[in-house]
Amino acid sequence: MAESASPVAVVEKYFAALAAKDFAGVAGLFADDIVWHQPGGHQFSGTHRGAASVGKLLGDMMTVSEGTFDLSVTGSPMANGALVAVPVHFSGRRAEAAMSQHGVDLLRIDGGRVAEVWLFSSDPQSEDEFWGAP
Repeated sequence: MAESASPVAVVEKYFAALAAKDFAGVAGLFADDIVWHQPGGHQFSGTHRGAASVGKLLGDMMTVSEGTFDLSVTGSPMANGALVAVPVHFSGRRAEAAMSQHGVDLLRIDGGRVAEVWLFSSDPQSEDEFWGAP
């Protein structure tokens, strides 16, 4: 991604890669020192640092959700400088558990890369139950 790409353009490319399940494309948009803030009190919660750590996190989430985790954009990206907020819907199924809810993803873009991500869930308790205990 070119240095001159707008934060919204970077975020749109990121979500397009996620929708296509192009995880190499997603990872290619991460800054090497990305910081990912995963909310809640489940096994994936906490702050994850570095592209390798975040890549592992996303891979582990796909494994636990038996490949069913899905994220879709539900509204237009909203930018404030380098920060872009995106309304989303996410869902997943596994064994005898399911999750489906709305959220907001907030991404900070730096140098044409995703440098930091904060996630917000509309039903944190059900998300915790879906992903499982730490």
